[in-house]
Parts: sequence; structure tokens; C-alpha cells
Amino acid sequence: MNHDWVYFRIKPENMTFVTRIIEGCEYLGVVTALDGKKGIGFVRTVIDTKELTKEILMSLPFRVELLDVNQLKII
Repeated sequence: MNHDWVYFRIKPENMTFVTRIIEGCEYLGVVTALDGKKGIGFVRTVIDTKELTKEILMSLPFRVELLDVNQLKII
């Protein structure tokens, strides 16, 4: 786990949508599913793209829960 990455939880059926949106915003990062059945994933960002990535995720038309790296250890 990396503190520069953006971790999130969404409904599993929205994972492909998130992947396409982030990939469409060039240079933000790469989406990876940690647990696709639970809708937990992350975007491999760098410090320069982390905040913009969070803004984009939070602007999506469905619920996105941003997670802290430490929360992943208890999920």
C-alpha cells in the first residue's frame, strides 16, 4: 500500500465506469481493484495528481467512499 494512492469503495457494478473515467483523464493514474466483489479499489496516483483524482471520484454520479490506507487493514 502506498500513501500517495487514492483508495475508494463503490458499488462493484461501478468499477468499470470508474476505470474508464480515470483512464479517460490522462495522466491521473491507473485503477486497480483490490476486492472487486466489495467494490474496493485504488488509483495509483502521484503526489501531483492525488487531489484532482479525489475531486473527480467525488464528483461521480454515485456514492464513492474514499478510504485511508489504514482502513484497508480492517476491511
